[in-house]
Amino acid sequence: MNERIAHSSQETPAAQPQTGTVRLTAAQALVRYLAAQRVATEDGSGRTEPLFGGVFAIFGHGNVAGMGEALYQHRHELPTFRAHNEQAMAHSAIAYAKAHMRRRMMAVTTSIGPGATNLVTAAALAHVNRLPVLLLPGDIFVSRAPDPVLQQVEDFHDGGISANDAFKPVSRYFDRIMHPAQLLTALPRALRVLTDAALCGPVTLALPQDVQAAAYDYPVDFFMPRLVTFHAPSPVESEIDAVLGTLRAAQRPMIVAGGGVLYSGAAEALRAFAHAHDIPVAETQAGKSALAWDDPLNAGALGVTGSPAANALARDADCVLAVGTRLQDFTTGSNSLFTQAQVIGINANAFDGLKHGALVVEADAKRALETLDARLAGWRAAADWSERARSLAAQWRDTVSRLTNTPQREGTLPYDADVIGAVQRSAANSPGDDIVVCAAGTLPAELHKLWRAGRPGAYHVEYGYSCMGYEIAGGLGAKLARPEREVIVMVGDGSYLMMNSELATSVMLGAKLIVVVLDNRGYGCINRLQQACGGAPFNNLFDDCVQGPAGAPQIDFAAHARALGTHAEHVANVGELEAAMQRARAADRTYVIVIDTDPARTTDDGGWWWEVAVPEVSQRGAVREARAKYEAQIAARDRHDGTT
Repeated sequence: MNERIAHSSQETPAAQPQTGTVRLTAAQALVRYLAAQRVATEDGSGRTEPLFGGVFAIFGHGNVAGMGEALYQHRHELPTFRAHNEQAMAHSAIAYAKAHMRRRMMAVTTSIGPGATNLVTAAALAHVNRLPVLLLPGDIFVSRAPDPVLQQVEDFHDGGISANDAFKPVSRYFDRIMHPAQLLTALPRALRVLTDAALCGPVTLALPQDVQAAAYDYPVDFFMPRLVTFHAPSPVESEIDAVLGTLRAAQRPMIVAGGGVLYSGAAEALRAFAHAHDIPVAETQAGKSALAWDDPLNAGALGVTGSPAANALARDADCVLAVGTRLQDFTTGSNSLFTQAQVIGINANAFDGLKHGALVVEADAKRALETLDARLAGWRAAADWSERARSLAAQWRDTVSRLTNTPQREGTLPYDADVIGAVQRSAANSPGDDIVVCAAGTLPAELHKLWRAGRPGAYHVEYGYSCMGYEIAGGLGAKLARPEREVIVMVGDGSYLMMNSELATSVMLGAKLIVVVLDNRGYGCINRLQQACGGAPFNNLFDDCVQGPAGAPQIDFAAHARALGTHAEHVANVGELEAAMQRARAADRTYVIVIDTDPARTTDDGGWWWEVAVPEVSQRGAVREARAKYEAQIAARDRHDGTT
């Protein structure tokens, strides 16, 4: 890794009182403030490192003169990384924070206009996933002297609106800096949101380009190095008391582990709590890896993409302890999966904890689990329930082993489970150390069920927003955060085509990735959903799309990746993939492996109903049949019997 990317840790700086002022532009002050923020290292040594790992930047007329000059001044304390796509670089920044369990983060700066609005999708992704990122889009002139400036979006009814107002619904905190002095209040507020467990999400500070360049006399002590502390609430005694009775009365409890378990550092507390009280654990997409895959109480993935073990237990549980999860529809089976159970929501944010009619403990996951563990000393789930849970979990582990180690049948294309098995077998010397990165399509479902995550953070799948194009950019962010780990990006051909340019960035930064491209020649996942809803195959796979006289393109993904500077090869089967993975692990830079896969086949085991509205009226008989099935499923959910 290039020395300019890494930050060496150092002793916590002693706070020395300073007085007076320093004259800086707003951009210089902002960058200097970010560079001064420190965070304790994860090893507990008392040493510190920068809170911000760097700034991704694509310069344009709205930020090159102001932010660009300021970033150059501080390039050694706060490195600037050049990217190729604004949305992608924000994904990389978000993935960096996720890989650091929200304890370190990055900022992103763009020009005004399209550079700024390209960030909006990434802001929504960070908002949904409760992940910190500081967005610094350029904005139009406050003076309005050159109004309308190049790329300005003019509102016909409100002169104060710019394109950056699009960030407001997808930011946890938004501010437009209209005067350099406003940074004195805006930056501490922004930092609080970024480091608060309940508020955490994207912060947008819109920066008019004339304000960026304007100077102000700032207090010197505003820029003193500060050790950032992360805020998370402790449990309130009355809320603990309110749920203890429900837990003690439960015979068939289960735990749903969400991303909040990982972000609060509660993985060990979760394991200890589950074993002390003999409670099975199921994992959401964000929570997977909170408990080791081979833990006897780990029933696997939950919900629409869940294991048969976890879903069977959820269907029969009388109490569900939802820890650090926002209970989205893939987790709850569109609110049909554990309707018979009393839900207890442990969450730093009551907005999430209240869902599903839950009793709420508004608290940090680690602190809440430790408090409940002490108060429930001696209490355990019913023995037959725990025995059943362990048996189902063991059966599922055996099934996973079978599914991921079945030899490929001659004359057939492999499917996702075959590829996942080959990738994991290639890590025989370091099982559990790899970080798998994925985001959209069928792969997250297969990975949720089948990936064996041996330690917290080994599973990095963005499924809150399910954003195609996150994969390669997210892999880059994860590698910058965890350079010592092998980061394996698994991506479909559709997502690869949507956003792949950060392959070149990974080569430029020396941030080596292994990228496995599964080419099923289209959007296989949505093609299957389309047909499940009674639709005809249409506009998803290349074969079902409108085509010109030359027909569908024959895309050589390996050649494309090589053109971006990576090593790359196309393999013909799972055996060749396994051998290529060894070459990729030994490679000196990003390595792309392409394999053709079956667009129709998925893992039949597990899963649950997911509500997708089917047309009430159609000329197609298949649609009418799908509508009848859909209405029956809705009626079953409304009866609270969970039939699917």
